[in-house]
Amino acid sequence: MASFIDDVLGKLFPKRSKPLSIKENFKQSEINKEAVAQWMLSEEGESLMALVSKNYYFKKSGINASPEVHILNSPYANGFAVSYEGPLDEKTFSYLFFAFGKRVLDLGYKQVSLDRKIEEINDSVRTTEKQYFKPPLSRADLSQKIDQLFGNVSIEKVSINDKPSFLKVLVTVYSDRLYQDAKPFDQFIDFIFETNT
Repeated sequence: MASFIDDVLGKLFPKRSKPLSIKENFKQSEINKEAVAQWMLSEEGESLMALVSKNYYFKKSGINASPEVHILNSPYANGFAVSYEGPLDEKTFSYLFFAFGKRVLDLGYKQVSLDRKIEEINDSVRTTEKQYFKPPLSRADLSQKIDQLFGNVSIEKVSINDKPSFLKVLVTVYSDRLYQDAKPFDQFIDFIFETNT
């Protein structure tokens, strides 16, 4: 009898064999862009950027501090991740995500996408907002090797069940012989963390 009921319930409420996954593009509002720009110039914005910078260099020396920074290294990609922990809150976490993007634009990059991916993983929902940047290749003189600047840059803000989890900044270099060697990642880091004071 139980198998008959299980069979009927299975037909009425079939189990999804494929987890939910949605990807969409979105735009940052002009109001939010202005708020981020003002925040970056504020005492709070500059001190949080300086704190993340300090914790990045601490981590390189083997010291953990809050918010914890994780170093990402490989032959063709370098970056860092920032855990969501005090003194960050949801608002400053979001501002930091867009502030890193603004700094990449200030380097001369072009933003090629801003998207959000929502996916079901086990019993959790993971939301990833991603900014993706490429060097301005359209201005390249094709008779010479192309200047890739530092490479492609992606910035992700990840939340689990609507709770912020971490930010990730990743720079991936072109290894193709059509491109000049990428500029040193340390220069990218110096620029990203530079403050206006």
